[in-house]
Amino acid sequence: MTDIPFDNTVTATAPARRDIGLKRRYRAERRFRFYGIAAIAIGIFFLGALMFTVIRGGYTAFWQTSISLPVTFDASVIDPEGKRDSDANVLATANYPLLARNALAAKLGLDVEAEENRADLRLLSGMISQGVRTQLRDMVIADPSIIGTTQDVWVLAAADVDSAHKGQIDMSVPESRRKVKDKQVAWMKTLTADGAMVERFNRGLFTFGASSRPETAGMGVALIGSVYMMLIVLVLALPIGVAASIYLEEFAPKNRWTDLIEVNINNLAAVPSIVFGLLGLAVFVNFMGLPRSASLVGGLVLTLMTLPTIIIATRAALKAVPPSIRSGALGVGASKMQTVFHHVLPLAAPGILTGTIIGLAQALGETAPLLLIGMVAFVADYPATPMDPATALPVQIYMWANEAERAFVERTSGAIIILLLFLAAMNLAAILLRRRFERRW
Repeated sequence: MTDIPFDNTVTATAPARRDIGLKRRYRAERRFRFYGIAAIAIGIFFLGALMFTVIRGGYTAFWQTSISLPVTFDASVIDPEGKRDSDANVLATANYPLLARNALAAKLGLDVEAEENRADLRLLSGMISQGVRTQLRDMVIADPSIIGTTQDVWVLAAADVDSAHKGQIDMSVPESRRKVKDKQVAWMKTLTADGAMVERFNRGLFTFGASSRPETAGMGVALIGSVYMMLIVLVLALPIGVAASIYLEEFAPKNRWTDLIEVNINNLAAVPSIVFGLLGLAVFVNFMGLPRSASLVGGLVLTLMTLPTIIIATRAALKAVPPSIRSGALGVGASKMQTVFHHVLPLAAPGILTGTIIGLAQALGETAPLLLIGMVAFVADYPATPMDPATALPVQIYMWANEAERAFVERTSGAIIILLLFLAAMNLAAILLRRRFERRW
């Protein structure tokens, strides 16, 4: 019998193939990890670039150049004919910017009566914000006894002077192409050296209303309007959304109608926000006759936009509660209503709160639906009620971004910083609430 030689090629190649397959899988895993790290790095890079751009352009908005002036409330300027006792309008219509200009001229040693100083006096007037009219007028109306006295007053510098003082204007450009002239620059240096021109915290950014002058423009009206709208969204969207979610998840029969409702709710969450603005314009403004540019209308529109988000989040939180909780409650004799409200809903509260806060944060940053309902009005006075004209933070940012003056760019970035801080605080609150109340099963 002839011996047949043993062929070990088959058994030898099987381990080699396994090694090749393992190496291929390891390479694929390393590539996937690399792609994931690269994606995260790209996202962090663009986020960092965004934050750097916004902060670099907007942190200076929280500081405003002011000038300390010894203002003499000259009776010959405020009430030259002595009619203030019989005519209250005299104090309201006086030429207060002239008082501030004369005070600045005196501080710089210029004679306001000299004919050759007229051009310089016009330059001096351009260094002081026209908001000084309101500032000095309010001081006189509040205390008429200051007429005839000299008071030290901090007044706002004009927007161009403020930008130049912050180094935002290139002084190497020829004077003819600059809004700040060489004489004004020299006076600024003199005032700065004397400590009369300094940068102070810009409280007006949070308290002033709309203004055509950058140095007197603030977000006070927008902040109040946003607060009104968020309260309306919270009061309406939370109970309606939670009630709809409880019914759909716990009580509604499973049929084609409820399936259709669920599909439409999911679709509404993806509808562009501008569509809700068109709906609000047609229903709340044109049909119901509610006032345009009112916080009430804005809140109702944002409520419609936020409802799908809250409903989806609430249903997900209800589904996360283990069925054994429901079975145990029903087993000890609780009714369906008692089971839901005494057992299921409290355990789902962290998810509901998280979804609500995220929905509110999304609504706070919306601009398009508010533009369609007219919340781009020029509103200088604080809204006393949600029915009064108002605006919102994102709309105020949009309006400032469309202004031509350079100083509004600074305020636009400053408002974006404030809006981002609000959004970050709301998302942080959602995370903390979830970690505080969440239970693991």
